Amino acid sequence: MAKKHNEDHFSPRVADLMSALTLIFLFISVVYMLQVNKEKEHIEIIAKDFKNTKHDIYSDLNKEFKEDLKKWNAYIDEDTLSITFKEPDVFFDIGSSNINKKFKDILDDFFPRYINILFTKYKNEIEEIKIEGHTSSEWNKNDDSLQAYFKNMTLSQERSKSVLEYCMLLNTMKPYREFLISKATANGLSYSHRIIENGKENFSKSRRVEFKIKTTAEAHINDILKAGGFDEAN
Repeated sequence: MAKKHNEDHFSPRVADLMSALTLIFLFISVVYMLQVNKEKEHIEIIAKDFKNTKHDIYSDLNKEFKEDLKKWNAYIDEDTLSITFKEPDVFFDIGSSNINKKFKDILDDFFPRYINILFTKYKNEIEEIKIEGHTSSEWNKNDDSLQAYFKNMTLSQERSKSVLEYCMLLNTMKPYREFLISKATANGLSYSHRIIENGKENFSKSRRVEFKIKTTAEAHINDILKAGGFDEAN
């Protein structure tokens, strides 16, 4: 009888403990869901800001340069906010990073107008201005693919650096130099981002120089995704 009395006395305690634990777990779940919803709303606000900023920048750039793009053999990509100059071999000496007069004349016209728009209207929304050099996979037939890749890497890096250096040293850039120092980068990507069409490399389109914009909203979204364990590419 004593044993049964102890069991009866113990049962309410177990029940009370289980009820308390259930309430604790419920509270934790509610707090977690509130936090998730808050983060989701935060990301949605940033994503909306990113989309609006991209659209505004694209509209301004397209309005400014739409009459010039054809003669420059260039185009604007709204998704990446990049202005691509095709066939850089026309703008450089063959196999060299020396900018020829034709491309210098284009840069003299293009770059001051480009930076004026970004600095005047979007300087607080700009995370990075990237000048990227791209090549095709073509090179000397005596070189294997790895040698060709590294030689093209060197060439694309030197070309992007030459373009950045030329642009930043323009007299018209003096008021913007501190801004450019903090935002502008030169990147040579060899043929890692070559253009593939119908399963084959388009050698002509793969060779290009791109001016790309990364916004602060885009950078913020990437930081949130990384903090949450997501890869940027996903």
